[in-house]
Amino acid sequence: MAKKQFKSESKRLLDLMINSIYTHKEIFLREIISNASDAIDKLCFISLTDDNVGMDRSDFKITIKPDKENRTLTITDNGIGMDKEDLENNLGTIASSGSYKFKQEHEEKQDDIDIIGQFGVGFYSAFMVAKKITVNTKKYGCDTGYCWQSSGADGYTIKEIEKDAPGTEIILELKDNTDDENYDEFLEQYRIQGLIKKYSDYIRYSIMMDVTKTRVKEDTKDSDKPEYEEYTETETLNSMVPIWHRRKKDVTQEEYNNFYREKFMAVDKPIRTIVTSVEGVVTYKALLFIPSKAPYDYYTKEYKKGLQLYSSGVLIMENCEELLPEHFRFVKGVVDTDDLSLNISREMLQHDRHLLTIAQNIEKKIKNELTAMLKDDRENYEKFFAEFGRQLKYGVVSDYGMHKEELQDLIMFYSSTEKKLVTLSEYVDRMKEDQKFIYYATGENAAAIDTLPQTELLHSKGYEILYCTEDVDEFTLQTLMQYKDKKFCSATNDDLGIDNDEVKEDEQDSDALLTFVKETLGDKVSEVTASKKLVSHPVCLTAKGGISFEMEKYFNAVQPGSGMKAQRVLELNLSHPAVKAMKSLIETDIEKAKKYADILYCQALLIAGLPLENPSEYTDLICSIM
Repeated sequence: MAKKQFKSESKRLLDLMINSIYTHKEIFLREIISNASDAIDKLCFISLTDDNVGMDRSDFKITIKPDKENRTLTITDNGIGMDKEDLENNLGTIASSGSYKFKQEHEEKQDDIDIIGQFGVGFYSAFMVAKKITVNTKKYGCDTGYCWQSSGADGYTIKEIEKDAPGTEIILELKDNTDDENYDEFLEQYRIQGLIKKYSDYIRYSIMMDVTKTRVKEDTKDSDKPEYEEYTETETLNSMVPIWHRRKKDVTQEEYNNFYREKFMAVDKPIRTIVTSVEGVVTYKALLFIPSKAPYDYYTKEYKKGLQLYSSGVLIMENCEELLPEHFRFVKGVVDTDDLSLNISREMLQHDRHLLTIAQNIEKKIKNELTAMLKDDRENYEKFFAEFGRQLKYGVVSDYGMHKEELQDLIMFYSSTEKKLVTLSEYVDRMKEDQKFIYYATGENAAAIDTLPQTELLHSKGYEILYCTEDVDEFTLQTLMQYKDKKFCSATNDDLGIDNDEVKEDEQDSDALLTFVKETLGDKVSEVTASKKLVSHPVCLTAKGGISFEMEKYFNAVQPGSGMKAQRVLELNLSHPAVKAMKSLIETDIEKAKKYADILYCQALLIAGLPLENPSEYTDLICSIM
């Protein structure tokens, strides 16, 4: 029997199939099962108009048989099968797809048929694990069966065989194990079960395999030392009908919760479940979950965002990042669609308008769900925000504020007056008539911010303050710049837009005092001013320019030695006894007055949460005054 050559630059192209197109060897089983499903689809479609098929949908199946002794893996289907011409055209010509041609023919007739394989290369992925492939097949309506055999790029043979029923049997003779590769793993039943569950769980037809199990021997069940025996049972490995294909009213929340826990290895149930089905320019189904707890690695580089992407029940991508924007990266779920342009290996997507449309729709769906939860289920929303609120704030800041309009109504901050988390909308609705700004203050926690001298005037006037306790908070508000035409104003700004009637400045010689303190401190401060915000405290620091103290601390923490430094403005409460004492000392004891100036500056640093340049020198200074 003469060996035939592939109808292409076979060795070069087949090497490409095996070594370049597919990332993981395990993909081969997905590809062969997808081809088997397509073959069954074709015969199932014919059976709708041909009573001679003699089978209904429940009769079709795919069978897997591992043989450890002979190191073979056999995949069998009772689909349409192939004749000699099909073998020549489909298996003899790499990258020729019979499924694709079948689909094209019926699309021209406007028949609605769903076929997975469209590239004609999936079959050849088996050469990643097999040194020899045998295909025994018989086409429906034909009397003769055929055997196709190949050991790779050197070509193939075809001969006639006896075969009782239509369908195809593919026998993979596995490669020998090496130090780097263990091909025997694909003969282990747990490995096969895992691959079916991962890639082919939602193939429409039963995928069957004889599974070895263990049970207690009948005659030792009541014994103190029961004995066990192995037995074999034919088991269906796949679920067939995805939960997202079932009608929402037919699925309980507990079923959704169990699917979420099993699929995404979660412990807790999701805080929200989103089910959506879209038909139109692009058709897809999606089942999305908003987790109740952040994974332990969520804010690390190891965390992988993205939704599981299926096409015709076959897993295409484990984490399709393109389907989720970064600010909603916490969402888990699956998307199933046939309207995608897959690349040749079906492991990756071509970037097309369908993918973009799905992603945009999903983003809107998530945003609407979060908005509804904020409005109708505040308690759960606050629990969600405690886990993922920082992510939403990062979303406001990222991409130069591109998403701020979408996210600004979802973020929350702790309120000085409400003593709980509030939205920006709630804050603005409560603003006093004469209030010019949305005020905020930064600090490690609410208790620390409460005692800041800079917030004293705002508190005394009854103005609500948003407390920024996370490193991203101030960046978030500065990115927003304003909300509903109200600008944001930090409590450390030199101008709060408020007249302080309680502060009575001693105008006489105040310029001389401010000049003295500036000359004493030198380059440590850029300016010394009479405070308009201090009431009972003697001193505070405010930042001048675009960099705040919190930004300075953040940048120096993530990049030590960066030299990032805010311009310091020292504000003095001219009515405070300590400042008055310093002023009087200028005339009587200039050196002591300088010590007062240094002490007040160090105290202002401590209040602002900034490090002292020389703590030992500060303590010595205090001791010298004492």
